Amino acid sequence: MKLSDYVWQYVEKLGVRHVFMFPGGGAMHLVDSLGNNGSLEYITLLHEQACAMAAETYARIDYNFGVALVTTGPGGTNTVTGVAAAWLESTPMIIISGQVKTGDLKDSYGVRQKGNQETGIVDIVSSITKYAVMVKNPRKIKYCLDKAVYEAKSGRPGPVWIDIPLDIQAVDIDPDQLESYVPLDNNVDRRNLMMEKVKNTIKLLMEAERPVIIAGQGIERNNGKEKFRKLVERLRIPVLFSWIAVELLEHDHACNLGKPGMVAPRYSNFTMQDADLVIAVGTRLDPAMIGYNPEDFAPGAKKIIVDIDENELNKFQFEVELKIQSDATEFIEELLDQTERRNLSNIATAWLEQCQDWKKKYPVVLEEFKKDEGAVNPYYFIDTLSNELADDDVVIPGSSGAGIDVFWMCFKNRREQRTLATGSLGSMGYGIPAAIGACLASGKRTVCVEGDGSIQLNIQEFASIVGMNLPVKIFVNGNGGYLSIMNMQRNHFAGHFVGANSTSHLYLPNIMRVANAYGIKTYEIRFHKEMEEKIRETLEAEGPALCYVNMKDNIPIQPRVMSRVAENGSMISGTLRDLWPFLTENH
Repeated sequence: MKLSDYVWQYVEKLGVRHVFMFPGGGAMHLVDSLGNNGSLEYITLLHEQACAMAAETYARIDYNFGVALVTTGPGGTNTVTGVAAAWLESTPMIIISGQVKTGDLKDSYGVRQKGNQETGIVDIVSSITKYAVMVKNPRKIKYCLDKAVYEAKSGRPGPVWIDIPLDIQAVDIDPDQLESYVPLDNNVDRRNLMMEKVKNTIKLLMEAERPVIIAGQGIERNNGKEKFRKLVERLRIPVLFSWIAVELLEHDHACNLGKPGMVAPRYSNFTMQDADLVIAVGTRLDPAMIGYNPEDFAPGAKKIIVDIDENELNKFQFEVELKIQSDATEFIEELLDQTERRNLSNIATAWLEQCQDWKKKYPVVLEEFKKDEGAVNPYYFIDTLSNELADDDVVIPGSSGAGIDVFWMCFKNRREQRTLATGSLGSMGYGIPAAIGACLASGKRTVCVEGDGSIQLNIQEFASIVGMNLPVKIFVNGNGGYLSIMNMQRNHFAGHFVGANSTSHLYLPNIMRVANAYGIKTYEIRFHKEMEEKIRETLEAEGPALCYVNMKDNIPIQPRVMSRVAENGSMISGTLRDLWPFLTENH
């Protein structure tokens, strides 16, 4: 059979249902074979970056591989941002690219390019993939695919890249004569060591008065979500989350104490900072969560950190009582087993009640935010949107900008909802292609919340949404520019705006007119009194819909860590417990 046909037959057997693609001459045989495959549905997007972003989110929603096909040269380089996001979020994604004929490769000539549009994409992406290879020997195609699949999901997952020259794509092969990849079993058996460390974890749990779990997205691998819920229900201790792990437990769950960090609800940071034991599972504990001063992170707590990546375990500049190199789900399974055998449950009732009291006392959405003053308060908008969504909606915020801080602080997720973003890379333009990938993977109504600046970077995919008539509902934060950049320039450069809004050479179009031109129904929220009605109209509209939200100008992001000026004029660095706006002593 033709090698390009074999590639898609292989992908089909992985259980993948959709492949995101942008056609090109350098991938012509792969493109034709994908179109002839009766089981895979190809999704033609309008930019390779969008293909990669859609595939990345698709993989996380579907708990399988995301797959994209691109061509040589700019086709590959345009894909890099989405691959970088998958690398940082540990997402198993397969990129297949076309390449110039083997006779046109620059190889050892020392030139920058020999073939038309030739680019050494394997060298470019090697640092952000678990495996990247150019297939020069047709008999190695199965070997390369086998190894790519193994690497993408083994250990800490991540993206892989297979580059196939044009003439290799067209070769006839005998599938029975292909070389296979058999991984070497060189892994040290960590199971027994992990079991012993779980015993020590339980000992520390029983000694603790104020234990806290910090949960990360690593728990969602290998169907860990429901096992994690079972563990939480048994122990009944406070749980904190990284931004992109919020869907592990619904907002109203008694043990959900939110997302701590530099910009965070007060109750979340109080819970983390007052703990005497922190168990971090499947999260890299980045500075946005634990601050930039290692000594300030849960200063009175013993710390247990569980991570599949040994390098993540060894990076910390504070004392760690237990470092456990393990898959998050395997750790949770073992902890469940040992706590059940020891009949360990409800171990910190008084402490959980204290944290719940903080959650009630310090809401993020204040009553003053609900006052209608001629434009929409973003805190009140996200709060209202949360109330109007269905129990099984998929929600995709963008990945950058000040509006994302507000979203993650205010959004009240429900048990069956899926909520995903790429928090690590924070690339503008993520929301729309991610919503496409999420919608196709889930088959559910998908709600995207994006900024009026960020949405421009992949606005061409409006056409894809309309063409497929996807039930994607887009809410655009109308900030009149790049809000996070404006806030930065207000705070650090006395309001000297450069490339941030219409007064500083940034030109954004009327998004409603643009959406209408693509054939998307549009709505607008100008005042609080019409917010619920317009949200419902947008959500209930047939097919795609967009709602422009006229946001109030110059809304400060709060609560957040911020330095203050002492009486002697010196600067005092803010701590995770002392958030701005600062509380008075009697609070």
